[in-house]
Amino acid sequence: MDTLVNSRINYFSSADLEHHTLPERFTFPFFYEPHPLAVKAASALQEYITSSVEGHNFGLTHDVEEGQPIGKMFGVLVVKDVIGRVGHLWAFSGKLANSNDHDRFVPPVFDMLEENSFFLKEQYILNSINEKVKQIEADDAYLALKQELLQLEADAAAEIEAFKQYVKQNKAERKQQRTAQKAVLSPAGYAEFEALMIKHSLHDKHRFNVLIQTWDARIALVKEKLGAYSNEIERLKKERKEKSAALQQQLFEQYAFLNQYGVHKSLHDIFSDTVFGKPPAAAGECATPKLLQYAFEHGFTPLAMAEFWWGAPPKSEVRKHGQYYPACTGKCKPILEHMLEGRTSDENPLFLHPGEGNQLDVVYEDDHFFVVNKPHELLSVPGIAVSDSVYTRLKYAFKTIEPLIIHRLDMATSGLLVVAKTKAAHKDMQKQFLKRTVTKRYTALLQGNVLENEGDINLPLRGDIDNRPYQLVCFEFGKRALTTYKIIARNADGSVKVHFWPHTGRTHQLRMHAAHKLGLNAPIKGDDLYGSASDRLYLHAAYLKFIHPVTGKEVVFEAAEPF
Repeated sequence: MDTLVNSRINYFSSADLEHHTLPERFTFPFFYEPHPLAVKAASALQEYITSSVEGHNFGLTHDVEEGQPIGKMFGVLVVKDVIGRVGHLWAFSGKLANSNDHDRFVPPVFDMLEENSFFLKEQYILNSINEKVKQIEADDAYLALKQELLQLEADAAAEIEAFKQYVKQNKAERKQQRTAQKAVLSPAGYAEFEALMIKHSLHDKHRFNVLIQTWDARIALVKEKLGAYSNEIERLKKERKEKSAALQQQLFEQYAFLNQYGVHKSLHDIFSDTVFGKPPAAAGECATPKLLQYAFEHGFTPLAMAEFWWGAPPKSEVRKHGQYYPACTGKCKPILEHMLEGRTSDENPLFLHPGEGNQLDVVYEDDHFFVVNKPHELLSVPGIAVSDSVYTRLKYAFKTIEPLIIHRLDMATSGLLVVAKTKAAHKDMQKQFLKRTVTKRYTALLQGNVLENEGDINLPLRGDIDNRPYQLVCFEFGKRALTTYKIIARNADGSVKVHFWPHTGRTHQLRMHAAHKLGLNAPIKGDDLYGSASDRLYLHAAYLKFIHPVTGKEVVFEAAEPF
């Protein structure tokens, strides 16, 4: 093995391997508990980051000034080499300290920043085009013409509007004169008078048309002068767009990913059959594809992977320092499906049903609807891989009734769920849920220090199209999401029990509002998406109040949280 490869693999000690058996199957990248050897590899990497990585501000200290603080996703890959030794590889997503090349870390699949690379050469051309556009847009003559055009258009609008009022006033005066003269003139005299009025009207119209034409000519002259600049700007922008598209396509072809069979597949080919149609931004720059690429290039057998976040969280996502996260679905899933072809992985949890034995209790029933206490890990309606659900259980238990689901709870959430028996009841109660007139209260157990005892969380949310089902806080495109909270207990173990009243019904609203740094910055215990996995998600729909669809009376239902 050459020196460079040897410097990038870190071998476990015999003591490490004595205490931990090797994984029988590769990690399922999109939902996992890290294998103990992957945890040990991650600990070694974290120690190295703390002691040896320089030039990057992770936002963990207040005395680092270079660059804006930005956390980074790191990855480890446990591998076996060609002679059976077990070690681990390290990688980071994207760039680190504005570079792709760092000792001890595997290289990117394609290094765009390599000296004299086509990417840097084309980037230089694109930057020069950008500079030309900026120079034109900053040219004093161009700016003066733009200002002159704005002033001309404003002056024209003002004078035209003033003349319109003048014409309107003349028209009103002529109308008054017609009324007055009709009473005193003979028919012949009035006909002569009417001809005079028409002449005045036509004269006003003529003057108005001349005014419009005069302003149009003055404005057109300035626009013609501006056109020389605008046409050049558009030509440059078109050239930039074409070169950028060509460069992107060239990059897609350079990113060619290996699998265990030695088959290369480019980003373009990988994503051509997906819903995206083309690779999303930064596809192929994540840690796990880099690690697998290096492993397959050097004959290593991948055994287990793990990714963790290191540093300050981003603005939109929920990321906790030092916490493990799955590979992203939008950018990585199509790539990893190719790279892991033929490898046996842990089971996809979407095909498992941990709530199969959990009991569904009917807490209320009349001729119009049920109220059930849904156990955690039971679907509200059948899923793609799991059919067991509130719907199927009610349908089986009450064979003469077609259950009509009005609202839903996440599979991991327990608590009160209303199911209609009749279409009339379904329509009425669904309207109440849609109009937000139903009072809902949830109880949750949070992991973290919440400073204020009560308050409102107002963070707009939208789906992360590159990493479903995750949500993002987005003040530009997110939908309004408002939650009221109140702390009801502060526990000795540092956890906090809280009541939530959601005033909107966004996907993962309570989970995001609890975990995000701009919310409570304290994930719900057991939240494997935005926090850490546990024996369950400690979130329970405990209280419902709405109007009975038939009696018109207010009804209230409560179910105590089982934690």
